[in-house]
Amino acid sequence: MDYLDTLKEVVSNTLFWKQVLMWVIGGVLIFLAIKKEMEPTLLLPMGFGAILVNIPNSGAAGVLDRLFEIGIAGHELMPLILFIGIGAMIDFEPLLTNPKLMLFGAAAQFGIFFTLCLASLCGYQLNDAASIAIIGAADGPTSIFVATVLGSNYLPAIMVAAYSYMALVPIIQPPIIKLCTTRKERRIHMEYKGKKVPKLTKILFPIIVTIIVGLVAPDAVALIGFLMFGNLIRECGVLNSLSDTAQKVLANLITIFLGITIASQMKADQFIKLDTIIIIGLGLVAFVVDTFGGVMLAKLMNLFSKTKINPMIGAAGISAFPMSARVVHKMGLEEDNQNFLLMHSIGVNVSGQIASVIAGGLILTLVKGGLF
Repeated sequence: MDYLDTLKEVVSNTLFWKQVLMWVIGGVLIFLAIKKEMEPTLLLPMGFGAILVNIPNSGAAGVLDRLFEIGIAGHELMPLILFIGIGAMIDFEPLLTNPKLMLFGAAAQFGIFFTLCLASLCGYQLNDAASIAIIGAADGPTSIFVATVLGSNYLPAIMVAAYSYMALVPIIQPPIIKLCTTRKERRIHMEYKGKKVPKLTKILFPIIVTIIVGLVAPDAVALIGFLMFGNLIRECGVLNSLSDTAQKVLANLITIFLGITIASQMKADQFIKLDTIIIIGLGLVAFVVDTFGGVMLAKLMNLFSKTKINPMIGAAGISAFPMSARVVHKMGLEEDNQNFLLMHSIGVNVSGQIASVIAGGLILTLVKGGLF
């Protein structure tokens, strides 16, 4: 009877039904990971972790909380280490052969600053508004880093929103791109004039970028430094085995641990709140405006350029690498099976990776310096 009484008490508790809702959310994430193959290395551990920590009196919650304290809340170790792997994956050659693509990466950060103002108007404290705004970069490590450094009260919702939007790029971006462009614009062909970039240039690029960004936004040095260190490992030519390890083993391992660690903060009593819904909504606004900003810059440049740019590549200026570039390339092929936009969109996408880190560093500098 004691067991039945305890069970009845649990079921009658409002928290229990919130936990059941989190099981459903976890199940949806697992479904998207397995059935739809949307970033499975990230969404599957997030989904399973959400179920783990929402089992009443879960013994896993304490372990995951400890992992969160060590890997994220304490020193932001996991996001920074992941950046080494991401840097090792990135080939900056498409960007280096056409440096003007960097403009699209910059334009696609507009949503961050727009949402910062919007979140402030909604009544959020400046540190929270800035942390919410960075979701628009669609860059999970940068979002976690900024929100942790600024001590945001909404870190769980921000982490989940940032990584969810990264995974949902193939669903969210195409409708926005189509709303902003005509079929004629989407069918614009762009010739890729692949030039061989000297090895010395590839080696110097990550070093020079790190120094420049460090001088402009000192708070971004950790982010840009780890990203560019990973790229330097790739391009130096003497650490090939280390580069392969960083790209595959390290990146995948940290992503899995990061996903299940993020889930430790998806406890029903902390997560199911009105603020969570608002934050996820504001993150979506930032994401949409970032996509819109990149596309509209391309359309603006076409007014003054003899060689037309397919405006869809501007959407790849967000930091979701390489998902956004693939989406743009796929959309180009759907409009015309001879329209190959991959190299152009990759160039824009890697510029967005750099731009999002700079944007995050600028926000940290401005907020911590009291300049906002």
